[in-house]
Formats: sequence, C-alpha cells, structure tokens
Amino acid sequence: MFDPKRLLEDFLGNGSASAGRGQTGIGDMLGGINRQKAGTFAAGAATGGLIGLLLGSKKVKKLGGGLLGYGGAAVLGGLAYKAWQNYQQKQGALATAPAARSSVPAAGVPVLPAPADSPFDPAHGTSSDGRPFALALVRAMISAAKADGHIDAEEQTQLFARIEELGLDAEAKAFVFDELGRPANLDAIAALPNGPEQAAEIWLASRLAIDPDDVREKAYISALSAKLNLPKDLVAQLEAQVSAAAPVAAAG
Repeated sequence: MFDPKRLLEDFLGNGSASAGRGQTGIGDMLGGINRQKAGTFAAGAATGGLIGLLLGSKKVKKLGGGLLGYGGAAVLGGLAYKAWQNYQQKQGALATAPAARSSVPAAGVPVLPAPADSPFDPAHGTSSDGRPFALALVRAMISAAKADGHIDAEEQTQLFARIEELGLDAEAKAFVFDELGRPANLDAIAALPNGPEQAAEIWLASRLAIDPDDVREKAYISALSAKLNLPKDLVAQLEAQVSAAAPVAAAG
C-alpha cells in the first residue's frame, strides 16, 4: 500500500513541511518545466501540487497563490480545527474541546497544525470505507475540482501526461487516475466521513478546490454541506478560516 499521507502532501503541495524532511514536492518537480509549453496545469502545480494541476492558474490565483501549498496538509487540518473550535465556542461547548492552538494568523505567520490526537489530523484516522482519511480528502478535492466540468478530454490527457512525469509509485498513480476518471459524486463523498469533525474537514478541502464565484461550483459546495449535515454556523466558520488565511498564503 502506498503512503496516503505522502500522496496527500504531494497533492496539496507539501510546502514547508516537506522542506523540513528534505523531500521534494510536486511543485518543486514541476519548477523546471517550461510553463509556456506546459500551459495552465503546470503553472498551477508549481504553486500548489497536484491540486494546482486540477484547478488551473486562474483558480490558484484566487486562492492567494496556493493556500495549501503554503503548508500542505498541516494547514488543512489546522484551519478545520480552528473553525470547529470557534463553532463549539459559539455553541457553549468549548469546555469539552482541547485548548486552542492558534487563531487566524497575522500576515506571514503559518497556521499551526491540529493536535496529533484530534480527528482533524489528516495523517491519522480512517474514513467510513475503512481506508486512511488522507485518501478521503484527496477524493473530495478531485471531485470538487471537476464540479465545473472544465477538465475536458484534451486537458485530461495533458493532466495524465504530467502525472506520469511526477515519480508517483504505481499504486498512488492508479489511485489518482481512478479518481480522475470518475464523475463528481456528491453522495459518495458525503458518505466518507467518520463523524462531524471529518465531515467539516472534507467540506473545507472541497471548498479549497472550487471557485466560489462559479455558479456550478457554488451549487456543488452548497449541496455537499447539506449532504454532510453541517450546521450553517459551522460552515460559516470554515468559510471564515479560508477567507482569512488566503492573504497569509499570499504574504508567505
């Protein structure tokens, strides 16, 4: 079995977390590609890993130059964790949650990761299908990124060709190709989380993979929140974390 955590990091663009381990992220691998020839997919990947390939340069720019690439999976878990804490506090249930690690950071200060023993750590836990939760997050982002139908046959061929160059092992590559070949499936994604914390993080990952100004993608993320049974106040907190953290990524 391939390493789900590594795939998630490569998908997001592992940022500083990867650098600290001496690993090379997908964004680094694509850094030498002639962007004029490679097109928007390579330009996006250079700022945000495989998610950049899916989104294209226009959406990556809207995310502040690669929000997730700024810190990889740690940012994803940290944002979801903080949103959950804020929601619990408003519900008067903070006493049952661990102490806050970080608020929305000031410009240039990275988002701290969620505690390792919390359901928000993408490296731990399993989804409802019994597979590592990191894979559920990858599936959610791929499905959301395809919600606007912008990946046509020609672009999919380009995308597959780029992935072939990235050095993923055979199992990881097969997993990504299988997910890319599936149509967006809200019901399948909504069935993945084990508990409300995972549901919140799946929604957040999906939200980071869409353009909220696109009508089709806005409808997708709205329908996903309903199928995940997320309270409106929690969705508002998750959205606030995305909005507040995007300038941090740009500043970094």
